[in-house]
Amino acid sequence: MAVPKQSELREKDRNVYVFGLTSFMNDTASEMAYWILPAFLVSIGAGPATLGIIEGISESVVSVAKLCSGYLVDRIERRKPIVVAGYVVANAVKPLLALAQSWGQVLGIRFGERLAKGLRGAPRDIMLAESVDESRLGSAYGLLQAMDSAGAIAGPLAAWLLLRHVGLRGVFLAAAVPGMLSILAVTLWAKETGSGRPKGVSTERREALRPPLSGRFYYLLAAVGIFSLGNSSDMFLVLRAQDVGIAAKYAPLLGLVFNITYTAFSWPAGKLSDRIPRRLLVAGGYVVFAIVYYVFGSAPGNTAIWAAVAFYGLYYAMTTPVLKAMVVQAAPNDARGRALGIFYFVSSVMALSASIATGELWKHFGARVPFYLSAGLAALAAVLLVTSGAPRTRKY
Repeated sequence: MAVPKQSELREKDRNVYVFGLTSFMNDTASEMAYWILPAFLVSIGAGPATLGIIEGISESVVSVAKLCSGYLVDRIERRKPIVVAGYVVANAVKPLLALAQSWGQVLGIRFGERLAKGLRGAPRDIMLAESVDESRLGSAYGLLQAMDSAGAIAGPLAAWLLLRHVGLRGVFLAAAVPGMLSILAVTLWAKETGSGRPKGVSTERREALRPPLSGRFYYLLAAVGIFSLGNSSDMFLVLRAQDVGIAAKYAPLLGLVFNITYTAFSWPAGKLSDRIPRRLLVAGGYVVFAIVYYVFGSAPGNTAIWAAVAFYGLYYAMTTPVLKAMVVQAAPNDARGRALGIFYFVSSVMALSASIATGELWKHFGARVPFYLSAGLAALAAVLLVTSGAPRTRKY
């Protein structure tokens, strides 16, 4: 096997920073819209149950798109076109929220945006994994997530500053600017890793040689699935905050507080996962989630809600980049796309169920029941990961 030249390694390594910049710009655009969406829905006559339907369907679209994308990425030689197309479509439909007059139109726009997100996810994550040495896998995903959540700081802050001047619809239009910059960054500077389907190998032969996924992958999938049954849309946290007295105009600041913690700890958590068992970090993240949801369920006061939102960012930092590294590490090289697709699919389907169930439980029994249920499922998933036994590799 030919050893890659040092210059080739450095050029591929550039993808870590290019994808980081792209994610920063894209998430700035997304979060400008995301944290004011509940208030916008209320302004056009929609409530918690409707929000649950919109977010649930949106997540189901992501799940199917990621599953298909994951299987596709193991069969093609070029991944960059799919990644670029995903960013183009998502940022083309997002500003259309400014024209929406009904919750059905909002659903259609979210459908298109989430479809595009689902299609680009697995190819981008595989390109990133192929751009770094395995010993830096956690760090690479951690940096990507830190840049992503840094954009999620800039987004709510921009929305908060613009809201008083241009209103809700004006903020949706302004989100087109960072969205366009994200498209330019990934189109101009991302480097194709080019290690998809080997040339000269037929599709039928490749299907016959496709390696099975490991038992530890399916155990991880089971634990994540149980957790995701209680992992409803974060929009319910925003609604709950408004329900206990935090004004809608402060919703973008909730996003700001949350993402400061998320950004600060994502890269350190990714680096740490290259040195200690990753399952323990993820279990710790699930414990953080359980505590936050318990606080939101009991809602002792506005100060506690603000503190819980800040603490919530730690859950994301300890799980999102680390789980990606765990899935990639648990799969053979030419089955990574399939593993990521299945992982994303299961997580999203469970999140669909969680969002719909949370909306209905809230409607019939109040907010405490769904929040306490989510906390309990997170605690159970943490126990499963901690007690999973000795892994085959230290970092798993």
